[in-house]
Amino acid sequence: MKELENDRRTRLTKALIRQAFTSLLEEKPIQRIAVTELCQRAGINRSTFYAHYDDIYDLLQQIEEDMLRDFQQALAPLLEADLEMLSPLQITTGIYRCLKDNADLCTVTLGEHGDKAFAARLLSSDRERSMNSYARYFQGASPQQIDEFFAFVSGGHIALLQKWVSDGMAASAEEMAATAENIMLYGIGFLRNNTPPERKNIP
Repeated sequence: MKELENDRRTRLTKALIRQAFTSLLEEKPIQRIAVTELCQRAGINRSTFYAHYDDIYDLLQQIEEDMLRDFQQALAPLLEADLEMLSPLQITTGIYRCLKDNADLCTVTLGEHGDKAFAARLLSSDRERSMNSYARYFQGASPQQIDEFFAFVSGGHIALLQKWVSDGMAASAEEMAATAENIMLYGIGFLRNNTPPERKNIP
């Protein structure tokens, strides 16, 4: 019983620290966040912080690992689907839905002071399945071309996601996923025709 109470207290403390950290990261880069300032905002003392983390950067690393695990779990039902039935749009929609459901994740990864390298890790977390999906969609493309396409669209996704966050995520995940796919598949033609004739429906 005591162990259960300790676990509950630890989870609560870490949640307060994470909330305080993400709120501070909205205001300033990590280099300017002091442990004392974070503890004041979280309503804890420094010894409590250091009982769980070595420093601010250790906190960031642990938060990112937790987020990566949560992200992969959230996408698991989609990624466990029949590979033959999985389209690029379904993958993209799942990613956007997951990000919208995890606002603090967006702050840490895509905000003005976020960790852009971690954002790339998130998008690459299911690289193999995504590339297999693209290979089925573009059957005449070589593995090298698929690899280059994945690298190109991953960078574009990060920029589009950053704009989505800066706009307050006003558009739905489904709208953003459809926009991303239209840009990927139609390029500059997307600007000439916002509803291409072959556009797929959101699943």
